[in-house]
Amino acid sequence: MQNLQGIILMILAMAGFALGDVGIKTLSDSLSLSQIVMTMGVCGTSFFLLLCRARGQPVLTRGLRHPAVATRGLAEIAAALFMVNALALTPLSLVTSVTQAGPLLVAIGAVLVFGEKVGWRRWFAILVGLTGVMIVLRPGTADFNILALLAVGATLALAMRDLSTRAAPKTLSNLQLATVGFASFLVAALVLIPFTPPWQVPTLAQTGLLALAVCPTIAAYYAITAAMRVGDISVVTPFRYTRLLFGVVLGIAFFGETVDLWMAIGGTLVVASGIYTVLREHRLHRQAISGLQEPR
Repeated sequence: MQNLQGIILMILAMAGFALGDVGIKTLSDSLSLSQIVMTMGVCGTSFFLLLCRARGQPVLTRGLRHPAVATRGLAEIAAALFMVNALALTPLSLVTSVTQAGPLLVAIGAVLVFGEKVGWRRWFAILVGLTGVMIVLRPGTADFNILALLAVGATLALAMRDLSTRAAPKTLSNLQLATVGFASFLVAALVLIPFTPPWQVPTLAQTGLLALAVCPTIAAYYAITAAMRVGDISVVTPFRYTRLLFGVVLGIAFFGETVDLWMAIGGTLVVASGIYTVLREHRLHRQAISGLQEPR
């Protein structure tokens, strides 16, 4: 039941992040990126601060001194910086495809950091997924977009964030972690200010797009934080691949993007590796309950 809850939360989070990406990408043509990130940081931090207070949860606690929380904050800052620039400068479908490597990196990190056991079958699935990402990027070819490396940087940072979330003290609630996470957006915005145009008073249309960027992202942020703390990390994280479907559909619908054959092949490999990982883990779990043994 915990794994199912984590899976549902992860899928909802991916849908929310994809909608937020649409808002950010659309706004990047008319508003400063630093203004967008600062708005998200202020709104998100305020929302979770109020929610923490309503539930009687203090934000400043001893658990925040844990090294994993500091690492998580740095990862959040890096992820925000890389992601908003990637969304502004490259197609949404490309960014979404590249970031699907995140669960693969998290699975590898879970082995290295938490000692989770992964057998040769799932290692092979991870290799297939990474191969799919390389097909999407196509380094060394005329189709390679060097700006796609911004999405690669975001992917690495997001994987570090997810692993740090798992390592954070259990005394910290999802709300407390979300509050600190959105506070990191404020720092990211301050870093961006010297490199972005001056701020301006948003129009009514821009305000609506800001709401599209902020509201789904806030909901998604809480959902993914909860998902990473519910169930097995190797079961929950593969469902981040659903963001690829959301991103491609929204990229086509809102920005007229196209998906060529190589991106379709690469994306299929990534999704297939994720689905296999989930089915494999489920089978092993059922065998463990029944007392059967099988190589992982």
